Parts: sequence; structure tokens; C-alpha cells
Amino acid sequence: PYLEVVKVSILPAIMYFSTVYLFVHIIALKKGIKGMSKDELPQMRDVLEAGWHFLLPLAVLVWLLVQNLSPMRVGYYAILTMLTVAALRFFIWMVFVAPKQGQPVTASALKLAVRNGALKVLEGLELGARNAVAVSMACAVAGIIVGVVGLTGLGLKFSAMMMSFSNGHLLLALVMVLLASLVLGMGLPVTVSYIVLITLVGPALTSEFGVPLLIAHLVVFWYSQDSNVTPPIALAGFAGAAIAGSKPMDTGFQAWKFAKGLYLIPLFMVYNPEIIMGGPWPLLVWTALAGFLALGAFAAALEGYLFTRMSVPVRLVLLPAIVAAFYPSLVAEVIGVAVMVVALGGNWLASRRQALATG
Repeated sequence: PYLEVVKVSILPAIMYFSTVYLFVHIIALKKGIKGMSKDELPQMRDVLEAGWHFLLPLAVLVWLLVQNLSPMRVGYYAILTMLTVAALRFFIWMVFVAPKQGQPVTASALKLAVRNGALKVLEGLELGARNAVAVSMACAVAGIIVGVVGLTGLGLKFSAMMMSFSNGHLLLALVMVLLASLVLGMGLPVTVSYIVLITLVGPALTSEFGVPLLIAHLVVFWYSQDSNVTPPIALAGFAGAAIAGSKPMDTGFQAWKFAKGLYLIPLFMVYNPEIIMGGPWPLLVWTALAGFLALGAFAAALEGYLFTRMSVPVRLVLLPAIVAAFYPSLVAEVIGVAVMVVALGGNWLASRRQALATG
């Protein structure tokens, strides 16, 4: 069920976006970038008052998915909700707000508004149809690939190849899955890449390496996102560059660096399956805290900065500690967490000493 997938994905998603936020925050500190003042920020009340209606279609979409309706029907009802909300909002504005602003409701004004609204709806439908062509073709091709894999037994051969190359080592097999997802993502959309890859490597991960089925799907899905942020085919990075007005390739490399959680968190899920499959609460809390600390230490070691600049020896010491925190051994996790706490705590103390010296 959709709700179950959402529940097991919440913690990894929070870990990933926390890592991205920390990368951005560290770079801002290194470059001395200050945030906007409170007076410059938009008021949440004003934003919600102007755009609360945009939340209704999203709420309907999520609610219908939770009710286990098919995604196609959910999308259909969400589009109808969006059109209805837009029409009602304009109707309320034209009948109640416009007269107070000196714009009386007349037959000609109403006719013009209906005409413009109908044209916008048609333009939206046309744009949706154009965008659906590429997705439909990709899904059709993916269906052909999946059928060929099933009929020819290519999936079993690919699984056997994974076993032979990885020599039974799960970590090497996951690295191969990562490389395969990156190559597939260069020519296929993320969803299609996920479907093709799980068909090829899913049997090997579950039957040969003992990875639970849900975790195997999540690992492949996370790795399939890599093509969005990895040059030379960093589609999300290039889209962000167009919005920011920056250089596409430089933005792609920055996106690749910020998205390192895409590589680490799937490994964390495989070697600590309790965060997905469930377990005792003390174990879950410990595993989550160790994961957050390891990802934060990884961002700090990569950038060489947290509270203040970090020396090279400290960064080198953090790397094996991060690996230990991901290792499926309680003793190794405790040692790794202790080393990271000492290293990051020392960095904080160094920043305090520098602040007192300059103050």
C-alpha cells in the first residue's frame, strides 16, 4: 500500500534532505553568506492567504492515494479538483472582491473571463498531452525491455553475472547496481530506469544476497535518482541552472556533490534493515542517531568545515568512523559514533576559542 511505502521512506528522506541542507549551510558559512533579515522575509500568513487554494489539489491527491485508488484515477481526480478550485476562487474574486475594487460584474466582463479561462484550460491540456508523449514512449520501451528480459531469461543471466563479478560480496554488488543505474539513467527517465534495473538485479539482491524485497526496491529506486544529479546527464541540475541563471555543468557538479546521500543512505538501509523493516524502539533510535551523525560528519569532512575550518588529519580520522557507523556491528557503530562526537566536539571547541580570541 502507498501509505506503507511512505511510512518506511520518511526517515531516509529526512536524512537525505538534512544532508543537502547541511552542505548548503556549510558552504554559506565558509563564504560568509548571511541570510535575509526577518523584515525582508515574506510573511507566512500573507503567502497562505494568497495561495492556500494550491494546497487543496495536493491534499486530494495524497488522500486518494492513501485510499488505495489507482494512480491514474487519482491523477484524474486531482486535475478536476485543480480546475474546480481555480474556477471557484476566480468566481469568489469576481463576485465579492472585484466590486469593492471598482470593477463591477458585467455580462461582457464575465464573457471575457470565461473565454480566457477556457483558453487557459485548453492550453494546459495541450501542454500535458505534449509532455505525456515522451513519458508514454519511454514506458512503452521499458515494457518491451521487461518483456524481453522475462522471455529470454536475461534477468537470471544478469543476476549470475552480478554474483560472479562481486564474488558474493554484497558491497561490490551494490556498487555494480549503482554503476548500472547511472548508465541506464543517461538514456532513460528515472522511473523507467528503476523498472528495468529492478527487473535485472532484483532477483540477485533478494535470493542470492538475502536483501529484503522492499529494501531491494528502495535501493534500486534511490540509485536510479542518481542520473538526475550526475554529470554529464544531470537533468535536475541543468533545470536548476536554468532557474538560477548559472553554468549548467558547474551546477551539475555541485548537485552531484550535494546528493552524496543518494549513495550512502541505500547502503545504510541494506546494512541496517531495521530502519525500514522495523525493530525495537531503542535500536531504531540508536540507528537513526548514528545515521544522522555519520551523514553530518561526512558533509563536514568533504567540505573541511563545520563550526570552523577542519584540519586534514581530523577529516581523515572521520572517514573510517563514518564507515564504522554504517557497519552492521554494534561495537563498530559505538566506536565510530564516539570518534565522530570527539572530532566534531573538538571542532566546536576550536570555533569557541576563535570567537573568544577575536571578541
